[in-house]
Amino acid sequence: MSELITAELVDLDLSAATKDAAARSLAERMVAAHRVTDLDGFLADVAAREAQMPTGLDGGIGIPHCRSEHVNAPTLAFGRSGAGIDFGAADGPADLIFLIAAPAGADDDHLTILSGLARRLMDPEFTAALRAGTDPRAVAALIRGEEPPVEPEQARVETGNQEQEQERAGTGAEAAGATGAAGSVPFRIVAVTSCPTGIAHTYMAAESLAAAGRAEGVEVTVETQGSAGFKKLDPAVVAAADAVIWAHDVEVREKARFRGKPLVDVGVKAGINRPAELIAEARRKAERGEIAAAAGSDKASGSGDDDGDRSRDGNGSGAEHAHFGVRLRTYLMSGVSYMVPFVAAGGLLIALSFAIGGYETASAKSVADHFVWGEADSWAALLNQIGSAAFGFLVPVLAGYIAYGMADRPALVPGFVGGAIALTVNAGFLGGLVAGLLAGAVVMAVQRVPVHATLRGIMPVLVIPLVASAAVGFLMFIVVGKPIASLQNALTDWLNGLSGSNAVILGVVLGLMMCFDMGGPLNKVAYAFAVGGLADPTPGGLKVMAAVMAAGMVPPLAMALATTVRRGLFTKTERENGRAAWVLGASFITEGAIPFAAADPLRVIPSVMAGGAVTGALSMAFGATLRAPHGGVFVVPLIGEPFLYLLAIAAGTLVATALVVLLKGARRTAPEAAGDAGADGSRVTVAA
Repeated sequence: MSELITAELVDLDLSAATKDAAARSLAERMVAAHRVTDLDGFLADVAAREAQMPTGLDGGIGIPHCRSEHVNAPTLAFGRSGAGIDFGAADGPADLIFLIAAPAGADDDHLTILSGLARRLMDPEFTAALRAGTDPRAVAALIRGEEPPVEPEQARVETGNQEQEQERAGTGAEAAGATGAAGSVPFRIVAVTSCPTGIAHTYMAAESLAAAGRAEGVEVTVETQGSAGFKKLDPAVVAAADAVIWAHDVEVREKARFRGKPLVDVGVKAGINRPAELIAEARRKAERGEIAAAAGSDKASGSGDDDGDRSRDGNGSGAEHAHFGVRLRTYLMSGVSYMVPFVAAGGLLIALSFAIGGYETASAKSVADHFVWGEADSWAALLNQIGSAAFGFLVPVLAGYIAYGMADRPALVPGFVGGAIALTVNAGFLGGLVAGLLAGAVVMAVQRVPVHATLRGIMPVLVIPLVASAAVGFLMFIVVGKPIASLQNALTDWLNGLSGSNAVILGVVLGLMMCFDMGGPLNKVAYAFAVGGLADPTPGGLKVMAAVMAAGMVPPLAMALATTVRRGLFTKTERENGRAAWVLGASFITEGAIPFAAADPLRVIPSVMAGGAVTGALSMAFGATLRAPHGGVFVVPLIGEPFLYLLAIAAGTLVATALVVLLKGARRTAPEAAGDAGADGSRVTVAA
C-alpha cells in the first residue's frame, strides 16, 4: 500500500489566496506524484463536494476532499498558509489545508488511515506540531502517524468496531466515576455521525463528541457511518442509552433502532464545532422527557433536496439554527419530492389517453360501468381515469409530506387530512401547501408538550394524529380554506388572462428559475407551480407547464452541444458527460448539466439561465401548451404548437451554447501570459 503522504505532497509555504487556488496548487503536487490522472476533472469533483458544504473548520483548518475516478490511490496533500485562506469556517481563515483525494472505489485500509487523520485534527497538540514544523519530511511523517501521540490514553473511536467502541465507553464511564459520586451510573449517549463523502467530517465529529463526553463525564459511544465501514452499535448499548445525538448531513441508516429516545438532530459540523452544547442539550431533553418522533422511522430519501447538506432540529425537520427561509424550503421540497412520482405517472397516463382518444376522453363514462375491449376509446378512457385517480392524490400527498418533512411520521395523518380538505373546499394546490405547513406546525407544537412517561408510547400513533387532525381540520374548514380558495381562483383567472408581454415576462422568470440551480429548490418551485396547474387544467396553466419543461431541457442540451462544437474547451470527463447530456436534456432531466456547473459555475450558470429565459419567453409567446408533466421530446405529439415549441428550445439552447463557449474561450486566451509564468515552467490556468 503506497504511503498516504510524502514530503513532495507537503507545502509549508502555500501562497494561494483563495480556496480554489489552494486546491489547484495541492492537486498539482498530486498530479506530479502520479496520484491524480486528470487535474481539471479532479478539481471539478473537489468543487462539487465543496458546493455541498464548506469544508472549513474552527481552529484554522480547511479539509477540501472528495472521491474521484481521477484518483489512483488515496492521497493527502498538506499546505500551510501564512496569510490564511477562507474555507467558510465561522472563526475565520484556515492556515492548515489538507486536500484529501480518495478513489471512487477506495479500499478500507486507506480510508481507515484517512479517518484516523480526521480524528487527530481534533487534537490541539497535533495541529500545534503541524504549525511549528519546518521539515516537509518530518511533517509528512507526523501526518502519517509515525510519531506517537502525546496523550495515548485518549483512545480514538474506531470505525464501526464495536469492541473498541465499548472500550471507549468504558473510558467514559471511568471519567464519569472520577467526577461523580462513587458507584454512580454516568449519563449515556449514543451518537451517529456521517457526511456526504464519508471521509473527514464523519470521523472528526465522532472524535469531537467523544472528547467532549470525556470532559463532561458522559459516556458517549459513536457509530460512524462513513466510507471506511458501517457496523451498527450493539443493541444493548443503544437500549441502555439515555439520549441520542445525530450529527449528519446524509440520512441516518436504520433510524428505528433509536425509537423512544430523546434526540438531538443536527448537521455534522455542529458535532465538530460545538459538541459540549449538543451533549448539554441531550441531557436537558432527557430530563424533560422529550421523545423525538423522528427516531421512530426510516424516512425514505425522496430527492437530493431532502438529504444533502442541511442541519436538522430535534424533530428532524430543519436546521436548528438555520434561517426560517432555509427551513421552509426544506419542508416544501420534502412535499414536492414525494409528489413528483404521482405527477409523472398520472400526467403521462392522461396525456397518453388524449393521444389515443382525443380530449373528449376526459368526459367519458366510468369504465367500471362501460368498457369495450375492442374499442380504442374505452382504452383511452381507462388510461384517463387511472391517471385522474393518481392526480387526485397530488394535493393530499403534497400536504402530507410537507408535514412529514417538518415533524416526521406523526404528521402524516393531519397532513393528508388537511390536503383532502383543501380539495373539498376547492383551495387546490395552494391549499395543500398551507395545510401541510399547518399540520407540521401543530404536530411540532404538540411534541413539545411534556407528558408522563406512561403516555409516550401512544403519543406518536394515537394522541398526536388525533389532536393534530382535529386542529388542522378546523383551521382548513372554518378559518383559512375559503380565503385560499378565493386566492386560487384569482391565480387561475390571472393565468388564463395572460397574453402579450405579461405572458413573456412570466416565461422569462420561469426559465431563469428552472436553470439557476438545475434540479435544486428554485427549479422545484417553478416545476411545482406548473404541476399545480395540471391538477385542474386551464389554458394558462397548460402554457406554464410547456414553458417550464422547455426551459428545463436547455441546460443539458446546451452543454452537450458546447462539448460537441468546442471540444478543446472541456476536459475529457466533461466531454464524456456531454454525450450523456444529449439524452438527459431530451428527456427533461435538467440535472444533466450539474457536473458542468459544479466545475465552472461562474460561466455555465449565467449562460444556461440566459438560454432558459429565452426559451421560456418564446414558449409563452408562441402559445405552446402541454398536458404532460414530464417526458421531454417524447411527448411532443401531445404539445400544442409543437414545431414552435421545438423552435423555442432550439433558440434557447443556441443562446446558452454561444455564451458558455464565448466565456470559456475568453478564459483560455486571456491568461496565456500568466500561464507561462509559473516558477516550475508549467502552464497555469487562471480561473475565476
